[in-house]
Amino acid sequence: MIPQIHKQGTNTLGLLHYLYGKGTHEEHIDPHLVASFDGMSPDPGRDATVTKKDLQELLDQPLHLLPADQRPDKHVWHCSVRAAPDDPILTDEQWADIARRIVAATGIDPHDGAGCRWAAVRHADDHIHIVATLVREDGRRPDHHRSGKRAQAEARLIEKELGLHRVAPGDGTAAKRPTSAELHKAKRRGRERTAREELRETIRRAVAGVAGESEFFDRLAAAGLLIRKRAAPSGDLLGYKVALPDDRNKDGEPVFYSGARLAPDLSLPRIRERWSAGTEQTSSTGTAGHVSPGSPSAARRRTASAAWTAITVIEHGDDAVAAAYIAAAGEVLDALAKTSAAHTRRELRAAASAFERASRSHVRAERGHDRALRQAARDLVQGGPALGRDEDGATTAMAIDMLFFLITTTAHWHAKKGHAQQAAAAFQAAEHLRSAYQAAAARPLAVLYQRGQRLHRPLIQRQTALLRVAVPELAEQILAEPGWYALAATIAEAEAAGQDPAALLTSAAQRRELGTADSVSGVLTWRLRRLADLPAGTSGLPDPGTVQGASAEERPAASRLTTPGRPRGERPAGNTR
Repeated sequence: MIPQIHKQGTNTLGLLHYLYGKGTHEEHIDPHLVASFDGMSPDPGRDATVTKKDLQELLDQPLHLLPADQRPDKHVWHCSVRAAPDDPILTDEQWADIARRIVAATGIDPHDGAGCRWAAVRHADDHIHIVATLVREDGRRPDHHRSGKRAQAEARLIEKELGLHRVAPGDGTAAKRPTSAELHKAKRRGRERTAREELRETIRRAVAGVAGESEFFDRLAAAGLLIRKRAAPSGDLLGYKVALPDDRNKDGEPVFYSGARLAPDLSLPRIRERWSAGTEQTSSTGTAGHVSPGSPSAARRRTASAAWTAITVIEHGDDAVAAAYIAAAGEVLDALAKTSAAHTRRELRAAASAFERASRSHVRAERGHDRALRQAARDLVQGGPALGRDEDGATTAMAIDMLFFLITTTAHWHAKKGHAQQAAAAFQAAEHLRSAYQAAAARPLAVLYQRGQRLHRPLIQRQTALLRVAVPELAEQILAEPGWYALAATIAEAEAAGQDPAALLTSAAQRRELGTADSVSGVLTWRLRRLADLPAGTSGLPDPGTVQGASAEERPAASRLTTPGRPRGERPAGNTR
């Protein structure tokens, strides 16, 4: 249940006309009063002899009893209370009780015999609107300071008592939701999202891996945004605003939003913190020798390596450093979504959008430690669009697999800190990454499976023995998985390249618990290929130690091979609304 306190207004009658009207799209059905300050207020929705003016005059009576110079300029208090989509339809009596509890909790009518006059109107199944006059019966102003937080706290109690959807408590670090006016405007123009949401996502992508002010504004301009910069008399840049070219007000002027209005971490000072510590010099670290250092596949390999390191930092590092890595992980997701092939792009964008909420908390990030992840984001952007096949496609699966564990680790970190909304958002992002991984990994793992099935039987037997020695606690689970053949092919390639497969397996398994993973073999396959600098894609490469002729019946359905590791039984907790 979401209570929302709207801006204070000056026109009670105007608000009543809206609440009792048909709505901008005739969405208001049977508007009527469910509760009021005295329980006897006139209802212009159900009583034909009553007008909206009658109700307005009753509500505003304490205002007009004051001398004109003592009346507040903005006297209209407005709060909407909305149920979750999966909540049962509440009765008028239940909504009436909810309205009385909200006005009491917020200080509008604290049941002291002299509260404000108010009325609650229902014009849809899932929500009510409460309108009140901000003058008490005794002529004083109500104590409604921090009424939004007080309403939220009461809503959590109501959810528990009525068995409604439990909304995760917020902490004030979420981006501002679109207003109802913005939502209606987007709907009128046939947009799926509001201008506010589109601008926020565009700026997030522009920030990913950016190294300085000039590059940041160049990216915003390249994305087609209108930009206004705010400078001090000295010429120093203080802030910026952006607008969509086709988002205009009634006067035909562009509607600009400052970065801070879009999200707390998109103000210019907060963005500067990201690049103030600089980025690392791009190198071939973590890049297979056969891959060009500036290619999309090389960038994905470096991303997997940076994510691998970040997992340990978030699990065991200082909170401020962990917060920096988490924020940088959001940049990596944005950059990966921007540059990946079409069949993974939608889920990657959804993951980046969901994780945006998880990238902020009250733990202030200590920038500078996150250089490797920010550089990974920069490499992804500079590497350009990746193909969805061969080395590009396989390294995309490799990067997504490692990012899945990084985002899951982030969810656990937030949960331990009591950051309910951030934890829920991270779990949601992980689910989108799971879907993106399945799309990216299906083909390369199927090819590896076929290669593994063609290995000589003595070689398979030797690898089975090696597996039982290197990871004895996981060996039987791996051998029972269809992905075992993909791992076997990878072990054979590593051995043919002069690597020690036992050492690789031990290293890959030690860095993160795997006992509860859905597909241990799939996780280890990507880790081994990265650690041994093996090609992620396998097209055109000779099969080490193989015989020809795996039958079609022995080949797997790709979907059985493409589930990334996940702790079993874990589901997103809470809600990001």
